[in-house]
Amino acid sequence: MHNFFAPCPRGLAAPLSAELTALGAQNVKAFESGVSFTGEMVDAYRANLHSRIASRILWQVAHFPYASEHEIYDTVLLLPWTQYFEVTRTIKVEMNAHHSPLKSLDFTTLRIKDAICDKFREVMDARPSVATREPDVRIHAFLDATDATIYLDLSGEPLFKRGLREHTGVAPLKKNLAAGIIALSGWQPGETFLDPMCGSGTFLVEAAQIALGIAPGTEREFAFQNLKNFDQKVWQSLKDAARENEKPRTALPIYGADMYGHALKDARENLGANNLLDCVFLKQANVLEISAPTDTGVLVTNPPYGERLGETADLAELYPKLGDVLKQKFAGWRAYFFTGDTALPKSVRLSASKKTPLFNGKLECRLYEYKIIAGSNRKEVKV
Repeated sequence: MHNFFAPCPRGLAAPLSAELTALGAQNVKAFESGVSFTGEMVDAYRANLHSRIASRILWQVAHFPYASEHEIYDTVLLLPWTQYFEVTRTIKVEMNAHHSPLKSLDFTTLRIKDAICDKFREVMDARPSVATREPDVRIHAFLDATDATIYLDLSGEPLFKRGLREHTGVAPLKKNLAAGIIALSGWQPGETFLDPMCGSGTFLVEAAQIALGIAPGTEREFAFQNLKNFDQKVWQSLKDAARENEKPRTALPIYGADMYGHALKDARENLGANNLLDCVFLKQANVLEISAPTDTGVLVTNPPYGERLGETADLAELYPKLGDVLKQKFAGWRAYFFTGDTALPKSVRLSASKKTPLFNGKLECRLYEYKIIAGSNRKEVKV
């Protein structure tokens, strides 16, 4: 049994915990920055293949108290690095710290790298090379006030990089953030899904893949494939099972719209790159002129806001009209706005039934939930 940690965008630890539990992870525990869990290496393979919300999967190889850089060096030197990967693999050490008493994290990072290389030199009379870009093996160190934890990165490239080249708009959402927002909305396959300001289509791609049971990691490679304990047979069986569980590509009750043709072009190309173009309905339309495609459903969108476009006056005019459209045309729906604009909840003139703090990178945002009922422009009673 191994210890693992799955970092994720801040605010998404709860849905990530539920996702990992559904994938078979054990002893799942949520923290602000991610989720810890235990399992066998096959469970880490499965999490890399199927997790839509995690940023990466880390394998904990050491956890120990420290008081100096020298103690960290000495402990890291004792680890069986030559059993983890070949000396021909390139490495990179990355550091994160919270309340660490050490004066120089750069120096500590260097000492961890030295310890790994010295171990190889001690055992094999050779040392791995360092690669600052695209290393074969990433080593992550985390320091708090008293303890150090060393991880081997089993993902490599972040998991929001799904392995396909896609077009992005002005302010693209990372795919794992989009997937986490969809999870927080409670949307389930079979329900109508609408993004009326879809931009490059990130929400649409994620929703369609969820509906079709497409594992997000089937088109990419992972860092665990560079480790000595990599089991190709087990990995291939997981990939084969994932592909067998995919549903046929058919039209889904998933709708996207945008008023800008270039954005819709990007969305169309991204859906096409994922072989999903025939599964999602797209049209060019102003959000204020859209009608609900079905009687009930879930609307999820990332509306433009000042951080993105700087059009404060235009947005002040848009938001109240957006609230009117929801009340007039979307009664019976749940609507979710992800935004960094604190003016939106005041201007849209609806009462949010839930406000979830989330972060888009370093930008603090909120996911506002509105349960739409027919009525006037006054704020609704909370439900």
